[in-house]
Amino acid sequence: MPEISRRLFGGLVGAGAVGAVAGTTAEAATAEAAPVADPPAERPFRARPGHGSGRRPNILFILGDDLGWADLSVYGAPHIRTPHLDRLAAQGVRFTNAYSGSATCSPTRFSLYTGRYPGRTKGGLAEPIGNRSQGLDPHHPTLASLLKKAGYATALIGKWHCGWLPDFSPTRSGWDEFFGNFGGALEYFSKLGQLGDYDLYEGDATYKDLRYYTTVLTERAVDYVGRDHDKPWLLNLNFTTPHWPWIGEDDEEAAAEIADRIRAGDALGGLRHDDGGSVEKYREMVENLDASVGKVLDALRRSGQEKNTVVVFASDNGGERFSYQWPLSGGKSELLEGGIRVPTILRWPDRIGAHQVSHEPVYSPDWTATLLDLGGARPDPAYPLDGHSFAGYLLRGERVPERDLFWRVRGNRALRRGDWKYYRDAAGKDHLFDMAADQREQADLARQRPELLAELRAAWERTDAQLLPYAS
Repeated sequence: MPEISRRLFGGLVGAGAVGAVAGTTAEAATAEAAPVADPPAERPFRARPGHGSGRRPNILFILGDDLGWADLSVYGAPHIRTPHLDRLAAQGVRFTNAYSGSATCSPTRFSLYTGRYPGRTKGGLAEPIGNRSQGLDPHHPTLASLLKKAGYATALIGKWHCGWLPDFSPTRSGWDEFFGNFGGALEYFSKLGQLGDYDLYEGDATYKDLRYYTTVLTERAVDYVGRDHDKPWLLNLNFTTPHWPWIGEDDEEAAAEIADRIRAGDALGGLRHDDGGSVEKYREMVENLDASVGKVLDALRRSGQEKNTVVVFASDNGGERFSYQWPLSGGKSELLEGGIRVPTILRWPDRIGAHQVSHEPVYSPDWTATLLDLGGARPDPAYPLDGHSFAGYLLRGERVPERDLFWRVRGNRALRRGDWKYYRDAAGKDHLFDMAADQREQADLARQRPELLAELRAAWERTDAQLLPYAS
């Protein structure tokens, strides 16, 4: 079978599986009808020591919301076209073993903003945050506050989900500017959120704009990167796409029905949109996200800042109902690979070569440490980081520091050390997987390697003993 035929055949089989899970063969047929071209040839990652201007970079960190492991065409989606993110990957490094800091929205954001395990802080114990009593302590140092101290301008555009006013806000945690929503989900047109009220803010004041939310955020981000900045800057651009509700730019009628449910007192039920969505609608939302990222990157290029801006694109956790996850098992809220392994791309033209792929395991707290390192900011010794900087690896070709990747969610636990992963499921059963040979986590080697299982379990428990306990 010719090479392109083999790839297409495998993609169509995967797309058919997605359609079967969704229970709609018509949607699967639609998904199968739009194969994408092979991505550009990639090389194993290799640093370029000595390159670059030596100036501190701008930092643009873009998060998708509930975007699954293979939802980008460059990661294998057979039915979703993401040319702008594919191009970003071709211009930098695509990570194949990248993870979120947790399996749901707000704990991952805690891990990214603080560089520490979510369980280090009271607000990080919520999975996810769902009321006004929980949030990120404004006194805790963050990526933004530490970079700001080092001379950066800082802004957050989009989904915060680390607490509501009056006690919690990005502007209380180191970001100079905030434009976005406080909660975990909102209806894309009315901006009604999970607490039932209007949830679009500029700073601490509501901002009225009833257009499609992704469009509004994109315009704000385009404006920010296009400014005449007099200092290096950090922009956290946190889209809500493709998080439920499953609403596209032309779905104002469906959006109005959801808004009516929210006003009637069923905010979470309306937003979860269990009676809506489809594989095709999900594809539309991801492709809209891709186009939006493309507009922001175009604005960055026009501004003349592209070469010395570090761009990171990732997702806050694994995908949900309509996501394409093959070959991974599981999804959002669980610690199987499908719940925590996420697409992750890094580009820095001034210092890092194009068309590269890295298989090194990396996750959200590592990006905090890395970006602080690249920006010349020092962590607060009173709040030691759990992440490890990849700056030496990326810039000088140093070996990645040996360490364990640790996750804890209520009812699940996981730890990855090298190619080995320890996992305890919701039933309390321990598993051991060789991730190099079994990404799908189907060959449980716990009985064959009991000593290794015990070693990894003990390592997990040592870390867990340092964290705050869940409330009973």
